[in-house]
Parts: sequence; C-alpha cells; structure tokens
Amino acid sequence: MRVAAELYLKLGILVSPRTVRKYWPWEKDDRPGRRTSSQHWMTFVRNHADAIVACDFMVTVTAKFQLLYVLVILDVGSRRILHCNVTGHPSAEWTLQQFREMLSGERAYRFLIHDRDSIFSADVDHELTQGFGLKVLKTPARSPQANAYCERLIGTIRRECLDFLIPLNERHLRRSLREWVDHYNGGRPHSSLGPGIPDRHKSLEKPPDRGRESLLGGRQVVSRSIPGGLHHEYAWENVAA
Repeated sequence: MRVAAELYLKLGILVSPRTVRKYWPWEKDDRPGRRTSSQHWMTFVRNHADAIVACDFMVTVTAKFQLLYVLVILDVGSRRILHCNVTGHPSAEWTLQQFREMLSGERAYRFLIHDRDSIFSADVDHELTQGFGLKVLKTPARSPQANAYCERLIGTIRRECLDFLIPLNERHLRRSLREWVDHYNGGRPHSSLGPGIPDRHKSLEKPPDRGRESLLGGRQVVSRSIPGGLHHEYAWENVAA
C-alpha cells in the first residue's frame, strides 16, 4: 500500500500494510479489482520487462476547450516514465521525433508496445525497427489489457494530476506534467517495485530501520509539496543542536 511504502522508504518506519488497512478501511473496501490478461502474454512481459517500452496517447481538454494530446513512454521493467510531451496536432513525424529524443542509446531496448492508433503509422514502425532495432508489438484491436502497464500509467496521471487541474494551454499542461513526472520517477513509491522508486539514485535519504516505534534522535520529518500542493514528499532532516 502507498501509505506503508511512504513510511518505509521516506521515514524508515516499518509498518505492515495490514495495520494501515485496519485504520483505513475505505481503501480496502473501495479498491478496484485487478485486470487480468492471458497467462502467455503476461509471462512474456515479465520475462522481458527490462527490454520493453510501452507507449500510448491520452487526450485532455484546456480551459478554452482545446484538445491536447499527451504521449507517454514507459520503461516496463523499472516503471520509469522515459518521455512525456504534449501537442495539439499529433502526427507521425512528431511521434517519431519523440522516440528519437527518448532512445538516446544509453540503454538497449528490444520491444515496443503500442496500440493500433493511426498516428503509429507504418513509416513510424519501419523507422523504429530499422533505425533503432526495436521489434514493434501492436496490441490486438480493442484490447487495452494487452498494454496494461501504460494504460495503468495513464489512469494514474489522471487520478493524481489532471483530475485536479484544468490546463490553460499547451505550455501550462506541459509544465504541470513535467513536475508530476519528476515526482513519479523520483519520489513516488511503486508497490510493484517492492515497494521502490524508479529513479533509485534520486530517492530521498532513508535512515536505518530501528523498529516501528523508535524514531531517530536529532531529526525531524519535513515535507515538500509537489506539484502545487497536490502531493507531498517526506524525508528526514537533521535538527540543529
């Protein structure tokens, strides 16, 4: 659970998720059921997760009722958002340019998962295959569960960011998403990672565990609001003598 993960990763306080559920019953009762997919596909994804990137588009509306399109690219293995950008006029060339910026060569990916949206044209797939050595895996029609990791990410973006703001324009949306992506990659615990944080080298300092009832002397808990007070990141800070 997120609360138990926050306490352990940020404050070094080990609390069982069952204890959190005991005092937070609504989270247990209202938790949606998990999606299921075929065992064969999920086995493939688990076995090759570190070599897979998934991408998808989402749509949002500005205060002036302008439609903006958001492309997100996810590293399935680490759950890290590799790239996120906004445009009012999506095209195959614009989409391909986003992949050029994301595939820097620092890490070799083998597979790319995307749906059958016309934006992912044959030219885009050909360039990704020939120029970057990726094997493009198109999901079956009307089967969002085949790209479940990216679909879940889009749901998280809506629940934790876009549901709480109305972007004024493309620039405003891009800036807000950039702040949230930094939080997602560097400060938000992910239960699927153990729990853990995608950018482990950016994780806040965690004191050694001394039991759930003992706090470190000479320290206090500090919080930082991200973005605009929607979420908070917690850490220990030394108290001046």
